[in-house]
Order: sequence, then structure tokens, then C-alpha cells
Amino acid sequence: MKILVLQHVDVEHPGIFREFFKADGWTWDTVELDAGETVPDLSAYDMMVVMGGPQDVWQEDKYPWLVAEKAAIRKFVVDLGRPYLGICLGHQLLAAAIGGEVALGKTPEVGLLTVKQTQAGLNDRIFRGISDPIDVLQWHGAEVVSLPDDAHVLASSDACAVQAFRYRDNAYGFQFHVEIMEQTVADWAAIPVYAQALDVALGKGAAGRLKSDVAERLPAFNRTAKTIYDNFKSGLRLA
Repeated sequence: MKILVLQHVDVEHPGIFREFFKADGWTWDTVELDAGETVPDLSAYDMMVVMGGPQDVWQEDKYPWLVAEKAAIRKFVVDLGRPYLGICLGHQLLAAAIGGEVALGKTPEVGLLTVKQTQAGLNDRIFRGISDPIDVLQWHGAEVVSLPDDAHVLASSDACAVQAFRYRDNAYGFQFHVEIMEQTVADWAAIPVYAQALDVALGKGAAGRLKSDVAERLPAFNRTAKTIYDNFKSGLRLA
């Protein structure tokens, strides 16, 4: 497997998933779009992974590369029908690329929260072996508000109706984070817009508390990430 990873800030990378890729002998190329790098020829890649970032999907005037990125995602997922995994902004970009809608959420979600599987999620292979509800790290202000008919919502929360979805049989989007590692909170809290969202949601000094809470639950997060990865991989073998 050769994977194309699209990033929008250097500290939001595939995290623990990189260890899983490496263990399976999968290789990946990382494209840092916010640094001016461009999407390469898609035909060379078996899978696309798109990560989070401080941008919003509609900010094309400020970040013109979003236009090309959404077009590349649509081509990879819809035209080529190849496997896709999107997290946070990558989840929202997938929705926008397939004809869905993304908007500012009424209630930003930041911190350690839970999401509940829908009936479709309970029946989907991606959450097989994962307890319901799912403990996750959230750090977002925008959300997916509509999806086309051939997409299925797999998980929700009270504040955000589309926490996870599947498009056709090859693409998954997750609003929440399970890829986190020991340094994740510290890295993200160094981004001003993320730090501001954290302080607003959880109060001043929240970064230290959140880092401690995440460290305590990190083994469980990593197990969830591995289960999702293995389930995703099993779908690739079936395909």
C-alpha cells in the first residue's frame, strides 16, 4: 500500500496510525498544503489520508489550495473509488467534496468527550469490537451539517449530528480524534487558534489539565485507533 497523506499544519499528522502503517510495511508521502506543497499525481496512490487543521473548508479566498484539495479528494474517492480516511478537517473536506455541507457548529466541542454510534454505525465494520459510546478527543468548531444520500452517518453527539460517516464503501470521515499520541495536546495547544478554543471551552490553564487527562487515557485511545485501523484494513482486503 502506498498512501498519500494531506496535512494542513505540521503537528496534525496521522499520529499513532503512522506506527500501524510502518508495522504493515505500508509507505506514505506527506504533502504539507499550508506550506505551499501541491497534490501529486493521484494514480500513484492506493489510499488517501487527510488530517485536521485550523482552516475551514469554505476559506478558499484565504487558502486557495483548498479548491485543488477538494477536487483531488473528489477524484480519488468518487472517480477512482479508492480508500479514504479523513479526520477532523479531513472529515469535513470529504463531506464538501462529495456534495455535503459544512458550517460553523452551534456549540464547539473541545476536550475529552464521547460520541454515540448510530444504528448504521453499530452495523458498520469500522466500529466492530469498539464499545458504545466511544471516548474521544474533540477539538473543532465547524461541523458537517448535510450529506448526500449515498453517505451514512455512523456516530453522533448532542452537539454534532455527524461525528462519523461512510461514503459508499471506500471512504470514512471522523470528526473526532483517536490518532492522538503523548505529545498531541502540547503540540496542538501551541497553535494560537487552538489554544484560544481550548481556553474558551475549558477555562484558562486547560492545556495542562487536558494533557494529563489524555495521558491517563492514552492506552485506551490507542487501542481504539488500532481497532479502527484493523477494521478499515479488513475492508481493504475484502475490496
